[in-house]
Amino acid sequence: MFTLRSLAESEELRLTVLVTGAPGALDADVAWVHNTELPDPSPYVGRSELVMTNGLWAEHAEAADFVANVRRSHAAGVVFGLRRSVRRTPSDLVAACREADLPLLELAVEVPFTALSHAAAAAYARRRHDSLEASVRRGDALAEAISRGAGTEGALHVLRREVDLPLAVVERSGRRLAEASMHLGDDEATAVAAALTRRPPPLEVNIGNDRTVTLFLVGAFGEPDAALVCPGPPSAIGEFEQTALQQCAHFLSLETARRRAERAIESRFAAELVDMIMSGLGASRELAHRLEGFGLDTGGPTAMCAIAPAHGDHAVLDELAEAAQVAFAAAGLPAVIAPGGRDIICLFTWRDDEEDLGAWLAGLVARLGGRVPDRRVVLGYSGVTTPGAPLRTPLVEAREACRILARQASGPSVATFAELPSYSALLGQIDPAVLRRMADTLLGPLREQDASRNTQLEITLRTFLDRGAQFSATAEALFVHVNTLRKRLARIRELTGRDPLLIDGRVDLFLALQADAMTGP
Repeated sequence: MFTLRSLAESEELRLTVLVTGAPGALDADVAWVHNTELPDPSPYVGRSELVMTNGLWAEHAEAADFVANVRRSHAAGVVFGLRRSVRRTPSDLVAACREADLPLLELAVEVPFTALSHAAAAAYARRRHDSLEASVRRGDALAEAISRGAGTEGALHVLRREVDLPLAVVERSGRRLAEASMHLGDDEATAVAAALTRRPPPLEVNIGNDRTVTLFLVGAFGEPDAALVCPGPPSAIGEFEQTALQQCAHFLSLETARRRAERAIESRFAAELVDMIMSGLGASRELAHRLEGFGLDTGGPTAMCAIAPAHGDHAVLDELAEAAQVAFAAAGLPAVIAPGGRDIICLFTWRDDEEDLGAWLAGLVARLGGRVPDRRVVLGYSGVTTPGAPLRTPLVEAREACRILARQASGPSVATFAELPSYSALLGQIDPAVLRRMADTLLGPLREQDASRNTQLEITLRTFLDRGAQFSATAEALFVHVNTLRKRLARIRELTGRDPLLIDGRVDLFLALQADAMTGP
């Protein structure tokens, strides 16, 4: 492209600027030139094109109407070519262009419109040549930076030589891989990461506080791995800058592919390490060597946790594992993170007080839940393990606690195995379909009776068990007479075959309620 100012400064074209137009109009890019004598050329004039005319339309239209039609097409301006019969640009055309803030240039009689077309073609060719040359030069520099291991920061350094814009690169997990004069807070990086999970990912994102950024997708074959982030909407980024940013995003795809391969290898070694622990090797020399390879201090205390989405929704395990890696790295905690088929095992160094462990893990679950807001994330963990102690028992306890929490429809999201009631562990061993049938067999008749006659048998049973089978406390909580309570309990016995007044009957009914909670309605 070229500008009106560059055309006006050309001695060969002999152009005179009569109206400068709106501020900056002379320096705006011109897309092309368009010769017309139509009173209304708007259907044929493209945005930012320069209209050339001899004014023959004046026989059929007023100058104000012609200028309004040109203005409606968002043209760059008007060039009026003088003729031997018209030695000056008509004053009404000058006044109309001035009123419309539309640039108006005058072309000398001796200069044909073809000269202007040739100048535009030459300028366009030079611009295209310069753009291709810059693209090749930039591509070579990006390839060299990535091949020598400079990574994402190296690629941004190359880009910043030509593009004076604040930039950042954010992974799907929310991890900030690199920043150049642009700082994104945790919430802002999370907003970018959330946008990358949408189908298709938006290219313009509001990251909070009315702050808008443009995303250039990285590794966009299938699902994007990251985004090159630039402040402002796409419309505020020039053509040259957009081309450079898009080219950099393509090269960053190579870098993210390398990082993905590294993570795959780390995950495989982490999974092997978990298998070693489960096999009972404990604190063997080989196990210690592998832990040190992940940065863990085998001479210090460690902790173990298992993370999973509730109700077996394992499609998000990889995403949760990436987010967990970011969280542990941000906290400065060396960790082994091994995503498996049903959970994510995290073995990590913990040097703070053991009382603080549960609170930190609760914060971790809240952060992970933010990555998958439509799913419930649960975490089971073990206490802090002393150096050299076997790790199999803490791993089994953390995994079992996580499995129990994942089976429950409600309740806590973070717990140790010791904190969970024993019946949860027992019920957790039973197939969910069997538990559902158990709950429906005992609770189904009560719910049918409540639905048809509003007898409130189920709430009576729950309240009776919650109050330790105390008649007066239950009646008071239900706002009924004790005799009414006795009649309801008798009806529960008739419908379920379990007597809530006897210990074995209460146990069966209590387990049915727990099975119902663990399997949902």
